[in-house]
Amino acid sequence: MGRTDSRARALVLLITFAVVGSALLARLAYWQIGQRDRLADEAFQQTSMRIETPSRRGDIYDRSGVVVLATTIDRERLVGTPSQLGAARRQEVAAELVAILGLTDDAAAQLTARFTTDRKYVVLAPALDSATADRIRAAVGAGRVTGVALEPQPVRVYPKDGGGPDTTLAAKVLGFVNREGVGQYGVEQYYQDQLAGRPRVVQAQRDIAARTMSGSSVVQDPGAPGEDIRLTIDAGLQLAVEQEILAAWAADEAKSVSAVVLDPYSGEILAEASYPSYDGNDYAAIAASDPSRFIDPIISSSYEPGSVFKMFTAVAGLEAKDVTIKTRINDTGTLKLDRGTARIDDADRKAMGWMTFEDGIAWSRNVVAAKVALGLDKNVRTASSILHSTWSRFGFGRPTGVDLAGEVGGIVHDPALRQWRQIDLANGSFGQGVAVTPLQLATSYAVMVNGGQRIQPHVVKAVGMTEAASPGGEQVISPSLSKTLVYLMNHVVETVPFYADRTLIDGYEVGGKTGTAQIWDPTARGGKGAWKVNIFNYSFIGYIGRSAGRPDLVVAVRIEEGRPTVRGPGQLEMPVMSFELFRRIAQDAIRTPDLLPARSAPADSTTANR
Repeated sequence: MGRTDSRARALVLLITFAVVGSALLARLAYWQIGQRDRLADEAFQQTSMRIETPSRRGDIYDRSGVVVLATTIDRERLVGTPSQLGAARRQEVAAELVAILGLTDDAAAQLTARFTTDRKYVVLAPALDSATADRIRAAVGAGRVTGVALEPQPVRVYPKDGGGPDTTLAAKVLGFVNREGVGQYGVEQYYQDQLAGRPRVVQAQRDIAARTMSGSSVVQDPGAPGEDIRLTIDAGLQLAVEQEILAAWAADEAKSVSAVVLDPYSGEILAEASYPSYDGNDYAAIAASDPSRFIDPIISSSYEPGSVFKMFTAVAGLEAKDVTIKTRINDTGTLKLDRGTARIDDADRKAMGWMTFEDGIAWSRNVVAAKVALGLDKNVRTASSILHSTWSRFGFGRPTGVDLAGEVGGIVHDPALRQWRQIDLANGSFGQGVAVTPLQLATSYAVMVNGGQRIQPHVVKAVGMTEAASPGGEQVISPSLSKTLVYLMNHVVETVPFYADRTLIDGYEVGGKTGTAQIWDPTARGGKGAWKVNIFNYSFIGYIGRSAGRPDLVVAVRIEEGRPTVRGPGQLEMPVMSFELFRRIAQDAIRTPDLLPARSAPADSTTANR
């Protein structure tokens, strides 16, 4: 037979092998040299584990630094590895655990379902107390229970009972910490980073069974414990306020009742509460049934405040020299506006005739407030701008900046963006058509009575060893106008008999302003909207002082959707009126030891612009 080889074929094969070999060598060099670092890193990541151990969360104290309002305790959680057991043994262990934990119905079924799966790791019960954990250990030691372990688990607790049933003290101020260790609402959320600190981070290698390899652990970050926080809240006064608002809530059949006590000079919030509230230790149950309880109406819910806003109309009128407090104005009971297409009425729809402006504020006459607002300028657009500018200077339409999570800024319509009619200007003069929060009102009234300086409301007095700074405030109104407003608020409660009887406190000067506002229901009349019937928002914002013309504290009260039991023209009485609740809280405050701060000698109380 002839030969089958050939020099050409051999040369082709040789060249082919050379090319393929060179390509494989180049590809090998690419992976081993060019991609070495990336592949090594990927291999390291597949065999390494990052372990983060949370640091101990800081405690929260009241202003004394002694009363603990929030702390962290060590509990244990029960975990299982059911995949290591046979099906029959899983059923036996699950039944034993149900008996030890005392579970029934759905809870027993859920634990059994978790433990009878093929999963490698399941959480069976969180936050066990020490007695229950000891019973588990005893069962494990006796061999009745296998395939389980107890892991340490920090649990946030709120040890002080609140003023209402099933509540903890200052729950809406504090918020709570979820199972992931993250603060929700209030101080816990706002100061999450400071309270939580930094976790300890360890990088370690693991073997094929996911076990940590000996000697492989490297501490990447030693971590840092969370800082303790001291609040401006006084625990004793806080409890008293919570008890007062609970009583008013029940008596008035209200949707909610809120109150805040504020130092008008430093901006410290001494007490702040709303009811209904909740138990911070049982937040999971609240989240499942009524999560709206977590919302703090004092900072997170805005409403039409009504006649408490007449004090801002007074500011605008007095500054513009449209009126003095002795200017006489004719209260006609009804005022037609916008060429007869709209009108406003006094609450009783009766005319009181000629009266001084200070009496118009004291008797809360809508017509008087509207005439002052309309008189700010002959041009409605300019008058609207003046009133809106006054509101803006006091901070309405934007958050106060309080150190609590979830604050809103309210709703204020700018006449430069949408021109106001006469009816808009009139309604705004007595607090309708504008939405604000109770804290905005308290802060603004503080400016009125403290000499006219802006303050920064806050609930934290110190973080760790660092005292919270209280920034100096700009001048919002003149000191002389502030004196006039203090006098005017005092005139309100001393002039009207039913205010005087239920507001004044012997030995102290008291002043303030009420507000009773209708509530618009946009869902009524098939979505056309209508005012709610015989349901109103009641407010009172006022001050109490040990010396004439020198307020010490500001107290703001809101009764949401109160139901009057006595109704008539200009008369909407409830068992506990807003100004009565103010007096009760003011009395609680002045009885609280070491609460009222030392003051310099009272300033000259001579009232300007009378």
